[in-house]
Amino acid sequence: MIFVLPMPRSLLRWWRGPASATAVTTATGTPAIDELYRARRLPLVRLAVLMVDDLPTAEDIVQDVFTRLWRRHGTGLDALDDPHAYLVSAVMNAARSVLRRRRIARAYLPQRPDPAPAAEDEALLGAGDREVIGALSRLTTRQRQVIVLRYWSGLSEREIAGTLRITTGTVKSTAHRALTLLRAELGER
Repeated sequence: MIFVLPMPRSLLRWWRGPASATAVTTATGTPAIDELYRARRLPLVRLAVLMVDDLPTAEDIVQDVFTRLWRRHGTGLDALDDPHAYLVSAVMNAARSVLRRRRIARAYLPQRPDPAPAAEDEALLGAGDREVIGALSRLTTRQRQVIVLRYWSGLSEREIAGTLRITTGTVKSTAHRALTLLRAELGER
């Protein structure tokens, strides 16, 4: 169930703009586009900022909406029944398009490359250490976490389970599989 509350007069004034905004009208009583722009630009920018949370983008949206309105209807807006409603609808649609493009762009961001180890770290590692690190990197993330927490950090199976939020049985089986893979790859050194 949707409840619609009456809009306060101050908000209604902000939404519709000043009363003198429609002083210059066309022959049919609709405001000319330049007067409509002066009266409605700021409230529409505020609306767009609420949608896209970015002032420059909101200003671009409103400017594009007025440009499209001018290209389609010219300076007179006789073909529009309610230019205010048309503008609000156009700004909302344009803001949704911007948000959709942002969401798509974020979905296709390339993965960050893994940080390269420091040169001195590589120099201090022996050949055996490099083999172990290489073998660890070929394990799954969960297996690597369990092995490092168990043998590097010295945590018990119960502590590992609490840290990773898994059961103790999962810690045991994951450690067993990881050690089997490491032994197969590195041998019994």
